[in-house]
This record gives sequence, structure tokens and C-alpha cells, in this order.
Amino acid sequence: MGRYMELQRDGSVVVMTLTRGDEANTFRRDVLEEYLETFDEIENTEGNLALLITSNSPKYWCTGIDLEWLSTQPKEYFLEFASLMDRVFLRAALLNLPTVGCLTGHTFAGGAILASALDFRFMREDRGWFCFPEVDIKIPFSLLMQEIVEMLPNPHAVKELILTGRRIGGREAAELRIVDGAYPPEELFEKSLEYAHMLSQKDRKTYTQIKHTWRRSILRLKKAVLEGTVSFHEI
Repeated sequence: MGRYMELQRDGSVVVMTLTRGDEANTFRRDVLEEYLETFDEIENTEGNLALLITSNSPKYWCTGIDLEWLSTQPKEYFLEFASLMDRVFLRAALLNLPTVGCLTGHTFAGGAILASALDFRFMREDRGWFCFPEVDIKIPFSLLMQEIVEMLPNPHAVKELILTGRRIGGREAAELRIVDGAYPPEELFEKSLEYAHMLSQKDRKTYTQIKHTWRRSILRLKKAVLEGTVSFHEI
């Protein structure tokens, strides 16, 4: 068990639970480093599997950067931290198995990027917001982040959400195809797990090859991201 997340097996599904729900599962350096270590462990597990990422909190799935913590860091540290975030998002988008997000609560900013990097997402229908607030918190998308959100299947909705920072609930997120379904809280985990089990029956190598071809625009950024080169559009 890690400090910030834990892994359990449910047959052919690896359930990854974010365990800092009392702190909204926010990103700090040590948290992001644990994501990378956990992804290593998952990718090195053999056999046909699927990954389900959930949270121990009914209120928060993940709300991105711990802004209070970041405010205590030197200003010049931001690019290094953004580079580490990009590595996590890249790994999530290209993991060598099917991935499903079980969004138990608020999914904001970097948390929404992480959720978007997964292959499928399910959200509770009654509470919790999905939001890209970067336009309001003055943190632009890196090129990788932009590529990830543009993989969402509704370009019109994506444009509105990233340019306005508007929050949407689970039902609307499902209607806009930002998530693949919205369920009552008592059904959400089981429905997400059921879907992950279905995906786990796919041949892992073939699934990964298809996913990487589909996400070839993200693959083109892999070298730069792994070299620590965070790229923002210059104006």
C-alpha cells in the first residue's frame, strides 16, 4: 500500500483507490511520483487485465494541483512540477491495458485531465462537478493536456468547457459524452467495475496497439514529455 493510493485485485481488474479523499486527492510532487510508481507496478503485472481508478471519498475524486502547497514553492519550480504532471498524464493516457475512471465526486482541473486520459469514465449522477477551471485559475493547458482533452468525443462541449470553465454535473456530463455514463452513488462502483471486467477480457496487446494508434497525436509528444520539456503555446 502506498501513502496516497492502494491497489487491490478483483479478479482480472486492478482497482486503484485514491486514498487522500479528505484532501481532495490533490497533486503534490510526492503524490505524482507515487502515480508513476503505481503505473509501473500495474504495467508490469502480466495477463489480460483492466484498471479501475476510484476514490475513497464520496465527495472528491481528484481536484488537481494542491494550490496551497504550490504557493509555498519557488516560482521557478512550476515548470518542473508541470513537467512531472505531464508525465503522469502521458502514462495514464498510454497505459498498456484498458482503463476506467469511477468518478465518485468532484473532478476538477488536473483531476479532470487525468480522468480524460483514461479510456472510459463513469460519474455519480446526483452530486459532484466535472470542471476544467484553468481559464479562471490562470494555469494554461500544456500541449499534452490539450491533446488529451481533445480526445473527448464532443468537440463542441470541450471547446465550451475549457474556454468558460463551466462546471457540469454527472447527468449533463453523460449527455455531453464527457463521461460514458452517470449512476446513483450506490450503483456507480459496481457499474464501473462491471465495465472494467468486460474490458479485461480483451487481448491486452491488441487493445493497447489499437489505443496507441487512436492516440497517435499523444504518442508524438511522448519523447518531449519524457525529456521533461513542457510545451505551452506562446502568445
